[in-house]
Amino acid sequence: MRSFYELTSRSLFSQAPLRLRRQAGASLVVSLLMLIVVLVLSLSLATMSLQGEKASRSDRDRQIALQAAEAALKDAEMDIDPQIVVAGTRRDNFDANSNLFFEDGCAVGDANIYQGMCAPTPEGQQPVWLSVDLAYDKSDAKSVAFGRFTGQTMMVGKSSFPAKLPRYIIEAVADVEPGQVADESTKYIFRITAIGFGANESTQVVLQSFYRKAMKS
Repeated sequence: MRSFYELTSRSLFSQAPLRLRRQAGASLVVSLLMLIVVLVLSLSLATMSLQGEKASRSDRDRQIALQAAEAALKDAEMDIDPQIVVAGTRRDNFDANSNLFFEDGCAVGDANIYQGMCAPTPEGQQPVWLSVDLAYDKSDAKSVAFGRFTGQTMMVGKSSFPAKLPRYIIEAVADVEPGQVADESTKYIFRITAIGFGANESTQVVLQSFYRKAMKS
């Protein structure tokens, strides 16, 4: 007759392989779960890194466009009131006492000495600077290319430089108090609207400023 000890030992030994298989299966599941977690974390970190690089590149491109637009504002101020008079200047066309040379809807074309000089629209209508395609740069454009009337130059089309030259328009705005009506004695200030481009032409920044020119004595 077999002893109780012998039967118990055989029972334990017969169950050992089953336990080992269960433990191995559990270890495999845990390993797979850990691998999935690591994979998900790696993908998340890679995505965040790419998004960060893209945001940084976009911000850098916007800064290029911003600086180009600021340069265009300064160029327009030189167009209005050059400190040094050179051939081709339009200084006399910008008179604080008159808006004589400013055209409705803006003067058009590179061959037009009054290009980019715009009479403002009546109150209640869409402003000229919103209706003009500032980025349009063909020969019949309404906006003026940087340096055209000032002789200034700017490098474009290379790596960290603007894709193309910034542009601007100038409006003669009546300098009157609210409620007053413009008349023959009205003075004018000049509203400049400029657009700058990033290294990617689709990155654009539009800025606006006002310039008050000293009246002729």
